[in-house]
Amino acid sequence: MNAMHKYLHYRLFLLLLLIFSFSSVSSVLPEEQGKEYTYVVRKASGKPVINADWDKKFWRKADTERLNNFMGEKPEHFPPTQVRVKYDEKNIYVIFLVDDKYVRAVAKKTNGRVFQDSCVEFFFSPGPDTERGYFNLETNCKGIFLFEYHKGDGKEHGFVDLADAAEIEISHSLKENVENEIAGPLTWSIEYRIPFDILSKYIKTDVPVKGTKWRANFYKCADKTSHPHWLTWAPVNYPKPRFHLPEFFGWLEFK
Repeated sequence: MNAMHKYLHYRLFLLLLLIFSFSSVSSVLPEEQGKEYTYVVRKASGKPVINADWDKKFWRKADTERLNNFMGEKPEHFPPTQVRVKYDEKNIYVIFLVDDKYVRAVAKKTNGRVFQDSCVEFFFSPGPDTERGYFNLETNCKGIFLFEYHKGDGKEHGFVDLADAAEIEISHSLKENVENEIAGPLTWSIEYRIPFDILSKYIKTDVPVKGTKWRANFYKCADKTSHPHWLTWAPVNYPKPRFHLPEFFGWLEFK
């Protein structure tokens, strides 16, 4: 084989290696390719009753996003998951709606291992730069949650103080016991209100006004169910499930 043939073979090898490497970590479905991951957060005109009602008037004009991406292998169970967000001068409001199966909820205490249950998660940096740090609020289908902060320097992180976490108002639609997994179809929702003033105790927070931008992502997981999955709104380009990667956050744009 002459030098030119060796060079061409080498170039072909590099091209195939690049294609294989990309396909092994990409989790973006075809319909999501090239999508701009910006969620427009509408301002609330009144205070809602936090009751996990997806169809109530408060949410009718809110934009709806779906969690169409995934981490790891494409899961056999890919539950349709939707999210909406609104805000006012003092709070940010979030609601999830999940058309699920294989539902489980074992964690019973705040800051327990809720991610092992049927769980939805909101990760966010309260400003346009993830370098300041981020929060993660993870909630199982029975409304049990954990709430953590991560300073931007990577040296300080931990659970938000329980007294501050108690200021979060949360509601869940699912009332039945789910310690034993429910295999059949089950739709559930989670709604909560996070006060801005508890956030500023941990990370510099840009309290939203028109034009404010935050970084964020939304997730759905169920680590210890019979059909585990790791779904995302904005794609996380990593070869195995890992949500703590703020460099892949999308944008919240407050209107």
